[in-house]
Amino acid sequence: MVMLDLPQSPYAIPLTVPPNASEALREKAKHTAQLWGLPFVESTRQGLVLLRSEQHLALKQLDEPKVGEVCVDFASEALTFRRLHGGGKKEAIAKAVGLKGQTSLRIVDATAGLGRDAFVLASLGCQMQLIERSPVVAALLADGLQRASFNPELASWLPQRMVLMHGIAVEIMSNWQAERPDVVYLDPMFPHRKKSAAVKKEMRLFQQLLGPDEDADALLAPALALAVKRVVVKRPAGAPYLADRKPQIEMQGKANRFDVYLTAI
Repeated sequence: MVMLDLPQSPYAIPLTVPPNASEALREKAKHTAQLWGLPFVESTRQGLVLLRSEQHLALKQLDEPKVGEVCVDFASEALTFRRLHGGGKKEAIAKAVGLKGQTSLRIVDATAGLGRDAFVLASLGCQMQLIERSPVVAALLADGLQRASFNPELASWLPQRMVLMHGIAVEIMSNWQAERPDVVYLDPMFPHRKKSAAVKKEMRLFQQLLGPDEDADALLAPALALAVKRVVVKRPAGAPYLADRKPQIEMQGKANRFDVYLTAI
């Protein structure tokens, strides 16, 4: 995991523990808060927080218990089913990044979020470098990766294929020091038009925490300069092109599409 020195983030929220937490858990939570530059509070019963439990780190709205919580669990039933039965290289995302005929690709996921798309690509053999600017989301990802390193089905390959970088994607891509990736993958947050009750719980909490990526258009130019083969942008169906730039390939799905910008032409 690579961490850069960042200014105080507007996306910071308190990190806390359950009221009955042990002293060991409190110390662990304080260490996590310090690591990610987040405030630690001993106990609270309201608001959006990062909750450090014995099981995991989770994003939770304490005064809306029905919303549930959001954590990164790469061993979840949903991701395990997708990994084993999701279609492999026939999945739309695998086709979009150009995995057909390749055993592996070097991919930078510059808008990592909860890491689910990166996990799918890693499970297909890709070497993933994840960039996440929010310290809260990066902390969730780091916790998920750490727990995956102890999972019998994931430990032998996942930690080696998913590397997390905490920082601002435009700056990291513009000052890239390592070997250039084959692909840069972008999935910036897009404003949801549906009423909040109809949006999945993860998106509801993420909207509250992050809001839409107002600077998403700025990602495309450095991504195109960095990627050896292509840039892939995931967009909601009907959304405008990123930076108003038409891609060479559009892969349409029911809810989303993949815009593919070829750089090796």
